[in-house]
Amino acid sequence: MDTRGATIVVTGGASGIGRAMAQRFSADGAGSLVIVDTDGDGAVAVAAELGASAEVLDVTDESAVIELIARIESELGAIDLWCGNAGISAYGGVELDNDTWNAIWNVNVMAHVIAARHLVPRWIERGGGHLLLTASAAGLLTNLGTAPYAVTKHGCVALAEWIAITYAEHGIRVSCLCPMGVHTPMTEADGELAIEVVKAMGMIEPSQVADAVAVGLANDDFLILPHPEVALYEQRRAGDRQRWLTGMQKLQASLIS
Repeated sequence: MDTRGATIVVTGGASGIGRAMAQRFSADGAGSLVIVDTDGDGAVAVAAELGASAEVLDVTDESAVIELIARIESELGAIDLWCGNAGISAYGGVELDNDTWNAIWNVNVMAHVIAARHLVPRWIERGGGHLLLTASAAGLLTNLGTAPYAVTKHGCVALAEWIAITYAEHGIRVSCLCPMGVHTPMTEADGELAIEVVKAMGMIEPSQVADAVAVGLANDDFLILPHPEVALYEQRRAGDRQRWLTGMQKLQASLIS
């Protein structure tokens, strides 16, 4: 995909990876750029920096998503690229209450379902569009310390694959972004074990993720891996699941000892 002159929407765009992607799109000559976040002040600040538009949106609110898509396409032009980057996490496992699990499921999976539900028909009619979903290496491997994040990011990857397979003949392209450790506010809030995991696996800056996104979109790659070693880890996991589980158990033990 050529992002020059494109109409691009970035959810979760007020900070972290979303902000870095927006900065890169702007630098590369995006046409109309829309920064979307529940953090209105943050979205406005990023938009002001880039000469973009800012929108306050709960990505799980379907009626609000419908209204936003319609308004953007009416005022700025057809959406060429939708970056579903908003995500949340919580430290813990099966002991976490249903409300916590459901909230993470809704943001990390259902928000993408909702966006695709209302973008795909428009893209089919126009003959194409590009959907970028920010998952995580946790969606290809797993994540220590936060079960809801690992589970929902697996769901995000599966959804991206399904959309890519189902709508390819209509010119719809999908990219699935799966970084490992990235220095973002969400990572810092995930808890001590999660922080130690990403440090152990190599923490990079959001700008490096944005650089990988630019290359991946230009190549129409499905899987975008800012940490290339994730591909090898995924192969090892698939090749010998028991050995991989044993290795992860040892890693967890070393980090909490």
